[in-house]
Amino acid sequence: MKFKDILHNLPEVVSPIEKKLSFNVKLKWTIIILVSFFILTNIPLYGLSANSLSRFWYLAILLGADFGSIISLGIGPIVMASIILQLLVGAKILEINLHDEEGKRYFQGLQKLLTLAFIIFEAMVYVLMNGLQAAPGMTYIVIFQLCLGGLLIVFMDDVIHKWGFGSGVSLFIVAGVASRLFSEMFQFISADGSFGAVGQVLVLISSVINGDPKGAEIALVTIIATIIIFLVVVWAQSLKVEIPLAFDRVRGYGIKWPLQFFYASNIPVILVSALAANMQLFAGLLENLLGHPTFLGSFSNGVPVSGFAFWIHSTPILNLLIAGGFRYIYLIQGVGHILFYITFSILFAFFWVQTSSMDAQSQAKNIISSGLQIPGFRKDERILETVLSRYITPLTIMGGAAVGLLASVADILGAMAGGTSILLAVMILYQLYQNIAQQHAVDMHPAVRGMFGG
Repeated sequence: MKFKDILHNLPEVVSPIEKKLSFNVKLKWTIIILVSFFILTNIPLYGLSANSLSRFWYLAILLGADFGSIISLGIGPIVMASIILQLLVGAKILEINLHDEEGKRYFQGLQKLLTLAFIIFEAMVYVLMNGLQAAPGMTYIVIFQLCLGGLLIVFMDDVIHKWGFGSGVSLFIVAGVASRLFSEMFQFISADGSFGAVGQVLVLISSVINGDPKGAEIALVTIIATIIIFLVVVWAQSLKVEIPLAFDRVRGYGIKWPLQFFYASNIPVILVSALAANMQLFAGLLENLLGHPTFLGSFSNGVPVSGFAFWIHSTPILNLLIAGGFRYIYLIQGVGHILFYITFSILFAFFWVQTSSMDAQSQAKNIISSGLQIPGFRKDERILETVLSRYITPLTIMGGAAVGLLASVADILGAMAGGTSILLAVMILYQLYQNIAQQHAVDMHPAVRGMFGG
C-alpha cells in the first residue's frame, strides 16, 4: 500500500450527504459536542497521583484543555501539527500543490497523521516528565487515557468541521474562555473552599463596601480593560477593503468583494498562543524533571520568573502599578512579548493564506470561474492575480501584525481570563455570528433570526 493510500484511509467522521446542512442540524451537533467537551473536562485521569500542570491554568485556556482530566492534551496536538506542516510547506521543504484537490487531500492526511503522532508524543511527555505524575504501576494506563482523550478531541473537531458551526478548535477555545471569564467575574468560592469575594465583580463590590480603594481600583481596571479589548476587537473586525467586481456577460451589474483587514482571521494568533503555551509547558516540565531551571525558564507558582519563558510571557502592568509591585524589567518583558506575537503572527498569517487557498492566485481563479472580473482590466487570470496581490499581501502583513499587537497588548493590560484568550473568543464569536447570519438567514427559526438581524 502506498503512503498516500494510508493517508487517505485514516479514520475520520463521515461527511454529510447533503451539500448544505440546515441551521437546526448544525445547531444540534454543535450543542452535542459542546456538552460532550464539558463532560470530558470533568472526567479525571484514573491513576493520577500528582498534577503539577494545574499551576499552568492560563495555558490550559489557550490549549482548550483541563489539566488532570482526560482531555489534558486539549487542542495542542492539532495546533502543533498545523504549525509544523505550515512551516514545512511554507519553506518549500515539503512540495505540496495546494491548488488542486489531490494536494489538499494529501495535506489534510499528513496533518491528521502528524496530529496522531503528537497525541502519543505529548501524552508520553506529560507523564514521563512528571507533569501528570502517575501512581506506581499506572504510567501506561494514564498515557493511554491521555491518548484516548486526544483522539476524542480530534474526532469532535472533525464533527464540528463537517456537521456543526465553525471548527472544533475554535469552539473549545471559546468554551474554555467563557468558563474562565464567568469564574473570574462571579466566583464566590476561594481556593480553600470557603465563601468569599473572588470574582472581580464581587471584589469590586466588596472593596467599595469595606473601604478598600486599592482593591477596588485593581478590580475596576481589570473589568474596564476587558471591556475595552472587547470593543476594540469588534470595531477592528468591521474594517475591510472592498474590491469592485463586474459580471463579464451582464453589463451594468456588479458586486463588491470584501477583504477583511484581519485577512487571515484569528488563525495566526491561535497558532502563536498555542506555540507560546507549549513552549512554556515544556520549560516547566523540563524544570520539574531535572529539579533545576534551564535556559528555557524557571517557574514560581506556574508563572515564569526567568529564562526564555519569562521574556515571551506577559505581566499585567496596570495592576502592578496600582498594587505597587511594578518593576522596569516588566516593560522590557512586555516589549519581548509584543515582538514575539507580532513576528510569529505575520509568519503564520503568510503560511495560513498559502495553505488555505486564500492567496492571490487561488482567489483570481475563483473570481474568473464565477464569471466576474475587475472593471478596467482585461479578463486574464494572471493580470487579476497581480491586481489582487496588491491588496492581499499588505492585508496579510498588516492584519497579522495587528492581531498579534492586539493580543499582546491585551495580555499586558491584564484583562480577565487573559487578553489573548478574550481576543480569540471575541474574534471567533464575531466570525461565527457573521457566518451563521450569511448562510442560514432563511432556514433558521424566526425568533432566532431576529437575534442575527434578520
